Amino acid sequence: MTQTRTILLIAAVLAGGGGAAWYFTKPETPAAGAKGQASPPVPVRLAKAVVRDMPLRLEFTGRTEAYETVTLKSRVDGQVQSVTFTEGQHVRQGDVLLRLDPADFQARLNQAAANLAKSQAQLAKAHADVERYIALRAKGFVSEEKVGEMRTTAVAAESVARADEAAVELARLQLSYTTIKAPLVGVVGAKLVFPGTAVKVNDTALAMVNRVRPLYVGFAVPEKYLPQLQAGMRSDKKSMKAAISLPGSDAAWEGDVRFLDNGVDVATGTIQLKAILPNEDEKLAPGQFVTVSLVLDTLKEAVVIPAEAVQQGAEGSFLFVAKEDGSVDLRKVRVASVQQRFAIIAEGLAGGETVVTEGHLRLTAGARVKAVDAAPEGTPVKAGTPAATGKPN
Repeated sequence: MTQTRTILLIAAVLAGGGGAAWYFTKPETPAAGAKGQASPPVPVRLAKAVVRDMPLRLEFTGRTEAYETVTLKSRVDGQVQSVTFTEGQHVRQGDVLLRLDPADFQARLNQAAANLAKSQAQLAKAHADVERYIALRAKGFVSEEKVGEMRTTAVAAESVARADEAAVELARLQLSYTTIKAPLVGVVGAKLVFPGTAVKVNDTALAMVNRVRPLYVGFAVPEKYLPQLQAGMRSDKKSMKAAISLPGSDAAWEGDVRFLDNGVDVATGTIQLKAILPNEDEKLAPGQFVTVSLVLDTLKEAVVIPAEAVQQGAEGSFLFVAKEDGSVDLRKVRVASVQQRFAIIAEGLAGGETVVTEGHLRLTAGARVKAVDAAPEGTPVKAGTPAATGKPN
């Protein structure tokens, strides 16, 4: 037992001596933040603010509409005899699309024509009687009263003949209504009835015809832009130009905005507009969603930078401005508009100043930065592509 205690005591003495030797012989470590050990510059990509005239372009979602659309309905009761059009067919005004069974209406026309012939014969007899009684009165064989009576009979016969003429015209019109024609130039839709279908007057839909050349594009704009819209519509050209494209497609067309609604929708706070698109190639059909790009105004001498330079914080928009000494300054700005890849700065930045476009996460006010992989002047800034300028095209 005594031997064990002696061994433990010797081990403790040796350990204490080694610790003391390490303490007195360890190398000195410089204090954090000492001179020569400052944080290295943060690598960033930069862009220079440019001053130029910038169009205030806004994008909206719109929907195409047929320039004219008609749902064909019968003007008489009847039964479909034949359908002469092909679904999706281009038709001209006056082309025959359907025919109803005309037998009943032909019989009514024949009956009306017979009644007219009868009344015309009676009218001719009445006129002849008047002439004869006038001659008899001159010889003293009949009285003036009798002549007046015959004249009244002739007038009544003439009225009956006119009524029968109207009945014939009505029967002829009803017979013509059994032939359904295209009321306009356009494209006819699907067949809604087939031979043998019974149709009711002004009730049964027979087919739909849309005029697609030209085409309307309807879209809604927030009411705050109403003054610019009114100014554009009152210009000498009487219309505004709108660029129309399909989402996810490079196809684009130009249309004229010629309709501005007469009131703001109180439920949405927007006002409805319509652009007219020629659609000569018929690549657009009614009911499609499209993107409408509208230039409301041109901002003169606007300060423009890449949109990715603008950051959002609790107090609004801000950005980092690089100074000549290699540090950055945090600057609050007011953004007038964002146009595609570029931001238009209304307040807080001057032309020629350099801003940070990438590398914001490691930056604070006063931090030192180092520009990396600068791009040539005029090169658009893209995500993942080095750039030192944000001059828009």
